[in-house]
Amino acid sequence: MTTFTILVADDDQDIADGIEIYLKNEGYHVLKASNGLEAIELLDQHEVHLMVLDIMMPKMDGITATFKIRSKGNVPIIMLSAKGEESDKIHGLSVGADDYVTKPFHPMELMARVKSQLRRYIQLGTYNEHEQEIRIDGLTLNQLAKEIALDGISIRFTPIEYKITELFMLNPGRVFSIDEIYERVWKEQAYNADNIVAVHIRKIREKIEVDPKKPRYIKVVWGIGYKMEK
Repeated sequence: MTTFTILVADDDQDIADGIEIYLKNEGYHVLKASNGLEAIELLDQHEVHLMVLDIMMPKMDGITATFKIRSKGNVPIIMLSAKGEESDKIHGLSVGADDYVTKPFHPMELMARVKSQLRRYIQLGTYNEHEQEIRIDGLTLNQLAKEIALDGISIRFTPIEYKITELFMLNPGRVFSIDEIYERVWKEQAYNADNIVAVHIRKIREKIEVDPKKPRYIKVVWGIGYKMEK
């Protein structure tokens, strides 16, 4: 059985130690960093399956670290912050975080989110090998490799961006409401999900559209939601 490695980056030693205790009790291997620079160094040295990053850290904050990490890979990132404003949450998600937890939080809530991200990104379902590749115009989805390519060039997606794009590509022409997208991808009940979903759609469009303002693939159906053109 695989032992997953979680990297926790928080300059508050008590919080980092507390998270470590709960993660170890769940059977995870834990690495700790006190700032974004240390987190990136550890990521380069170890195989990490998920990261828990605080936003406010010295030397390099969580937002900057997430932006740099996303230029290298798609490891799931759960962001922590004492700030509860919607704008901070959107900012974190827009640079590539997959989830956001506001301090103070119950440790078991964080554990549930860790398990959800690992289950979604690593413990993947089994797909029929004859149906593993789906093509829509210049976009190609390979379900077995969990990879999406545009005109033959692989696109670097976050896990959430991948799941949203996969949802559309598996259902071309079907219109999904914002709440349905959120519930299918995040696997939890939607609540004020409009901005969160819109941020991710915008990031996806920036990666797959020649002109994101005139999208070729993911279209808005005004008053209803989004769809992928056939």
